[in-house]
Amino acid sequence: MKTNLKLLMLLMLCFNQIIAQDLPKRVTLEQAVTFGQENNRQILNASREVQRAYKERWSTIAIGLPQISASANYQNFLELPTSLIPAQFFGGKEGEFAEVQFGTPQTMDGGVTLQQLLFDGSYIVGLEASKVYLDISKNILEKTALEIKKNIVSTYSSVLLIEENILFLEKNKTNLSANLEEVRILYRNGFDEEESVEQLRLTLSGVETQLRYAQNTKNITLDMLKLLMGFPTESPLELVDNLEALTTEGLFDEKFESDSSLDNNIDIKIASSNLKSESLLYKYEKSKNLPRLAAFLSGNYTGNSQTFSFVNSDQKWFGAALVGVNLQIPIFSSFKRRAQTQKAKIAVEQAETTLEETQERINIEFQAALNEYELAVETYFTNKENLALANRIEQKNQSKYFEGMASSFELRQAQLQLYSAQNNYISAIQNVIQKKLNLETLLNTTDQ
Repeated sequence: MKTNLKLLMLLMLCFNQIIAQDLPKRVTLEQAVTFGQENNRQILNASREVQRAYKERWSTIAIGLPQISASANYQNFLELPTSLIPAQFFGGKEGEFAEVQFGTPQTMDGGVTLQQLLFDGSYIVGLEASKVYLDISKNILEKTALEIKKNIVSTYSSVLLIEENILFLEKNKTNLSANLEEVRILYRNGFDEEESVEQLRLTLSGVETQLRYAQNTKNITLDMLKLLMGFPTESPLELVDNLEALTTEGLFDEKFESDSSLDNNIDIKIASSNLKSESLLYKYEKSKNLPRLAAFLSGNYTGNSQTFSFVNSDQKWFGAALVGVNLQIPIFSSFKRRAQTQKAKIAVEQAETTLEETQERINIEFQAALNEYELAVETYFTNKENLALANRIEQKNQSKYFEGMASSFELRQAQLQLYSAQNNYISAIQNVIQKKLNLETLLNTTDQ
């Protein structure tokens, strides 16, 4: 028992090592998206739904193909049924009945039946509907993949932006610590006031708090990225790309035309597929007024015996065969079919209205997203200039302070202004990335 347990543990350890070897240790943004497209759980389920749609389509097709079934039946009468026959048939008196038992105590029969659908209006509509159902499943998969890619890119960039913010905070902490040490020396030597020390301590305390928060946020955001990728959250993962790789000219200079075609928008495609689906349901309800014609061919053999001798070679079997057609014609349903047809027609009208509303809504969302993207780009360049300006102002105020030309309050204001500019710069980059992702998702131009 102990040997088996050790063997099982060894196998599990080897299996875990094999899985661990397949996991990447470092990923670029492109690799993270590719890994997520293959392993994200929502995408996997949407892909399985497409597979189900394929199976559903085949099961619908199979309805119109030959159907073969076999049957077998064994009966053992514990007591044969008795029939009463007029005795006069056997030379008896008229008005009297003779008790007669027919057949043998045991019987067995087996047969095969072939059925073929010749015409059914609902079957024809069902074939079309199965294709539409498959298209809807593919659209849902496409929408899921788009959303997951958008979230992976957004979360990946968020980790990089948090890392950039941590670098800012660490630099600020280092500078503040050095300034605080210098001011303490000046204070001990009587060249500065205690308030100056307290001002710097207050600023340094705030920066340290923000740094700890940013470090914790980075870990949480990285775990969220792993979850989106379908990557085990307990496994280590390093991001290869940096902020510089994300903030290329393409992020800010890509041209989006205001009259771009939105036909590829996934919400519009889903609404179009829904209209097709409702139209087919309307056709299906109308097809119920058509007749249904099917043909069948049946053959069977029957054996009779006093005892169970059906497996013996001398057992006699009696065959029978039958061929025929079955025609069903709907005549009157107390207006049930009419009501269902009208109901389906109303659903078609609703789907048409929904499609029109979706097309107009997506167009408005695109125009708004384009406007927000252009504003985000302008804001980024403004904040980039403001950051450089705030850096110069803070450095000048440091020099003035230690030369005795500026107060500690003025230095603190310059430092806070710098920290605000740093935060605005980080937020501006994140905003541009998000607005561009929104545009690409609406246009459905992102790589699949």
